[in-house]
Amino acid sequence: MYEERPSRLAGAVVWTSTPTGGDPRPVLPDGCMDLLWNEGRLLVAGPDTRAYVPDGPTAAWAGLRLYPGTAPALLGVPAHELRDRRVELSDLWPAAEVRRLRAGVEAATHPATALEELALERTTPPDAGLRRLVAALATGRPIAATAEELGLGVRQLHRRSLHAFGYGPKTLARILRLRRALALARRGMPYADTAVRAGYADQAHLARDVRELSGMTLTELLGRRGEQPRGRERPGGAGSRA
Repeated sequence: MYEERPSRLAGAVVWTSTPTGGDPRPVLPDGCMDLLWNEGRLLVAGPDTRAYVPDGPTAAWAGLRLYPGTAPALLGVPAHELRDRRVELSDLWPAAEVRRLRAGVEAATHPATALEELALERTTPPDAGLRRLVAALATGRPIAATAEELGLGVRQLHRRSLHAFGYGPKTLARILRLRRALALARRGMPYADTAVRAGYADQAHLARDVRELSGMTLTELLGRRGEQPRGRERPGGAGSRA
């Protein structure tokens, strides 16, 4: 079972996932990174460029889903170094510090809340420009126009995006467009209308993007074999990144 709540950390979401049986479901890319707790381990889920399917036996997880672009300031590592990876927090921070943090999370009644406290103690104010970038791309704003509004050149925007999100603005826009399409399709909108409203050229374009990013058809993704539950459809919406 999956549960989530808004975090006290701006734009973040606290979530837990406990085994319920059945095959693990894919977690779609969303521009986010997660701080994870699982069976005595502190890990980081980097930004995904394709669906991630957990392997091995199902287990209980707790996580803090960070708003797109905010994790590098907390972790001290550019996002592109963690792209499509799950790594131990001790690979990024001093081992002694991670042992202390791990003991604190393990002793906590609610590990997910302990992860939130950990991040709150170390976070810095979010970059207003990056939040404006995410908001613009999430609504389908063209990249060139967005760069101009932010006072950046296209190449400069690409460099900043690699550091903050793990990939360039074109990939981020593609990922956020898929999230828009899924939100519309879940409301019962016909696929052809969903494609147009979400910003695709046509339904075939939507179908290709869904297949490439999720490994499924749209019908499969929305049905019984669909993705990990996400709650609210917005940038940074949570879901198990285990």
